[in-house]
Amino acid sequence: MIQKGVFITFEGPEGAGKTTVIKELYKRMEEQGLKVILTREPGGIRIAEKIREIILDNDHQEMDAKTEALLYAAARRQHLVEKVMPALKDGMIVLCDRFVDSSLAYQGHARGLGIDEVLSINEFAISDTMPDLTVFFDINPEQGLARIAANDKREENRLDNESIHFHQNVYEGYQELIRRYPERIQSTDASLSKEQVTENVWKIICSQLIK
Repeated sequence: MIQKGVFITFEGPEGAGKTTVIKELYKRMEEQGLKVILTREPGGIRIAEKIREIILDNDHQEMDAKTEALLYAAARRQHLVEKVMPALKDGMIVLCDRFVDSSLAYQGHARGLGIDEVLSINEFAISDTMPDLTVFFDINPEQGLARIAANDKREENRLDNESIHFHQNVYEGYQELIRRYPERIQSTDASLSKEQVTENVWKIICSQLIK
């Protein structure tokens, strides 16, 4: 069993289906009596949710890439100090939909700011707080975007509407991060059914963290 606070993050291209799977994992952990919270980035708390609205608003097409990166880092900092760090200190499992790897893949690689440059911005924001485990939902960008287009309940945001070239670059960025951090980042095939992906991710979490 988990004895101390554990920070698990979930990453992937748009339309990977991770948000749905994370909710299933959260329910399963609660049913097993584990102390767990579910949160997301950008967001999770009031200030960060307001920053999220600014970042993802379709009307903000003129947003500069560095502005975008800094806004993500600002939202991340507030979310950490207000929600994530206290939960970890209290011995909880924190399930977070996206974290610093998103900034490295989206702004660092896809926006061309540089992974190391965006990492330096975020190192200032997060101090030494990094995930114990990151699960990458692996799906090709075309399939992910097709899922979004087919889901009339999902509101498309500014990032969804980027070119396919941008989303391919995001995917490439994630592949670079997997090469850099093989001990922390574990991949799962997100093209499978929701039920199968949930089971596979659960197995990853159990094998890595629940002893």
